[in-house]
Amino acid sequence: MRRALIAALLATGVAACSAHSAKPSATDPTPSMPSPSDTATSTPTTTPAADQRTVWLCRPDHQPDPCVSDLTTTVIGASGRRRTSPDPRTTRHPKPQPADCFYAYPTVSGESTANADLRIQAAEKQVALVQAARFSAVCDVWSPMYRQRTLGDLFNVTDAAPDSRPQQVAYASLRSGWHGFLAAHDPKRPIVLIGHSQGAAMLIRLLRDEIDNEPAVRRQVALAVVLGGNLTVAQGKTIDGDFHHLPLCTERGETGCVIAYSTFPKQPPPGAFFGRPGSGVSLLNGNVRTKGLQVACVNPVEPGSSAAKLLHPYFPTALAKSGASTPWTSYPGHATAQCRTGAGATWLQITPTAAGREAAALLTERLGPLWGLHEVDVNLALGDLVADAAASVNGWYRRP
Repeated sequence: MRRALIAALLATGVAACSAHSAKPSATDPTPSMPSPSDTATSTPTTTPAADQRTVWLCRPDHQPDPCVSDLTTTVIGASGRRRTSPDPRTTRHPKPQPADCFYAYPTVSGESTANADLRIQAAEKQVALVQAARFSAVCDVWSPMYRQRTLGDLFNVTDAAPDSRPQQVAYASLRSGWHGFLAAHDPKRPIVLIGHSQGAAMLIRLLRDEIDNEPAVRRQVALAVVLGGNLTVAQGKTIDGDFHHLPLCTERGETGCVIAYSTFPKQPPPGAFFGRPGSGVSLLNGNVRTKGLQVACVNPVEPGSSAAKLLHPYFPTALAKSGASTPWTSYPGHATAQCRTGAGATWLQITPTAAGREAAALLTERLGPLWGLHEVDVNLALGDLVADAAASVNGWYRRP
C-alpha cells in the first residue's frame, strides 16, 4: 500500500513539475515556460476584508498576477490551417457577469522539506499561467499559496498514510487559504473551484468537509473542476461517493455540480495511479473506500454525454512547440474525448482524429502508462473547461 501511494504521489507531483520545471534537463523534451515575472514576493496583497495571513499567488488586485496573461491564440485546425484568435477579454460582448475562481495548483515544489513554505517561486507562477490564466476570461482568479507536499517528500514511506503529518499540514494550509478567500469574496458573485492533481485532491477534501454539507456556501458554487484527483461517486450514479449534495454535471450550464476526470489514451493498466477508487491518488484525497464506488468521469466537451466529442485543447506556445508567434496555441479537431469504463477503472479516453496529426506529440504518455496523460489533463480540454465555467456562471445568475 505504501509503495502504491509513493508511486501515486510521484505521478501527481513529477507530472506537473516535469511539464513546468524552470530548468529542465537536456533530455527533457518539454521546454520551460517563460516566467510571468520574477518580481512577485511572499508579501500578501491585502484588502481590509481579506485574511491578512493568506499569501496570494493570484488575486484580482495582485501585481504581478500569473493567472492573467495575453490570451491571443494561434488556432491550428485539423487541416493544418492557421488563424489568429484575439484575446477574448478584449472582444467579448457583452462582458461576462462577475465571478470568482478559486484555483489549487498541482505538486510543483522542489523544496527540500516535507511541506513547501509559502514563498512564491517560479514553479508556482509557471503552472498558474499554464492551467489557470485562460479562466481569467470568465472570472477573477484567486489562488492561495499552500504548504503542499513537496516532490522530495513523495519518497518518504513514513509519511505515506493519508492522515500523516505532511498531509495534515498541506490540507490545513489550503483550507486556511479558502477561508482567506471567503473573507474577501462577495457572496453576490458565483464561485468556480479549479484544481489538478494534488490541488484537486485537496479541493475534494475541502468540498467534502466544508462545502458539500453547508447549504449557504454550497449555493455560491457555480461549478467545481477537480481533475486527476480520483473523485468518487456511487456506481452508476452522479453522486453519493465523496459528496452527497454536489452531483456530477450532466449538461453544460448546470450549476452546483462537478466536472472530474483523468485522461488516458486507452484503458488504464492495473496499478494505474488514476481511475480506480481507493488506490493511487485516492490516498492523497483521503478516501480509500472502494465498495460500491467508481471514479467519476464527466466529458468536459458535453457533460452527460457518453459519446466521443471533439476537444478544444489550449497550450502555451512554448510548450506546444507550434512555432506560432502568439502566446497560446489551440488544436481544435485534433482529438476526441469519451468517458469509458472497464476492468474496475473509469477514465476519459483521448483519441487523435485521423486528420489531427499535428498535435500527436502532445498525446503521448510521456510519464509512462501508469500515469496516462495526467500532466496535460487540464490543457487537453482547456477550451471546453473555460466554456463550461462560463456557462455555469451564467446559469448561476439565472437561478431563482
